[in-house]
Amino acid sequence: MSDRFHTIFGANNKPLIAMAHVPALPGTPLYDATAGLPGAISAVRKDVALLLDAGFDAILFCNENDRPYELAAGPESAAFMTRVVAECRPDTVPYGVDFLWDARIALAAGVATGASFIREVTSGIWESDMGLWHTDCAHTLRERRRLDADALAIFMNITPEFASPIGARTPAQVAHSTAVSSLPDAILVSGAMAGAQPDPELFQEVRAAVPRDIPVLLNTGAKETNIAEFLVHADGCIVGSALKIDGHTWNPVDPGRAHAFVRAARG
Repeated sequence: MSDRFHTIFGANNKPLIAMAHVPALPGTPLYDATAGLPGAISAVRKDVALLLDAGFDAILFCNENDRPYELAAGPESAAFMTRVVAECRPDTVPYGVDFLWDARIALAAGVATGASFIREVTSGIWESDMGLWHTDCAHTLRERRRLDADALAIFMNITPEFASPIGARTPAQVAHSTAVSSLPDAILVSGAMAGAQPDPELFQEVRAAVPRDIPVLLNTGAKETNIAEFLVHADGCIVGSALKIDGHTWNPVDPGRAHAFVRAARG
């Protein structure tokens, strides 16, 4: 099994990864044409600075406000996402890219900007808010090889938000199969939507189903009040909504919430 995860995070085997939610990009329904792309970049820079000050171990850039999300985005999406990440990426901690919901865009932007990891749903067929969602893990990993980006880790979300599986396998069964067939660098467990936590027992079932050398991270729903409980079993977390003003996903980062979360997780 690859050791990309530990190569990225070193001795810190339970990293706290904070989301840098990108405002709606050009061409999407909620794009702010008055602020333009420079306005979006400015907002992301401010959030990244606050998250770094709070002490997070990594930043994950995501086009969170490109609602409704696309399953097959165009080349302009890769260009816009690449520009935002390139202008806002931190110098002091690792960073990753997520594109909802097209792994090709995340991979392209990640490679172009020198990211350490990407986060995507890479396996399975899903009934989703965006329609029937057919992933292609084999293509994603082959593209990573073709682009000479073997060091880029791929974090695989096995319980995507806004979607339900086509099939009867449990999340633990999917995680076990993914660990064998999809070559993940980390497995992520999510709740039903952004900001919603998965059932703690379900998370523990997934952790138990996956070999210990494959990290399993909490992907949504991490909060100051529950992170200590989850980190008993989780190998780290990705957190976004709980760090925002009023805990609302699309608000700017609240520095008080960010610092309180890190204190709770590290304590």
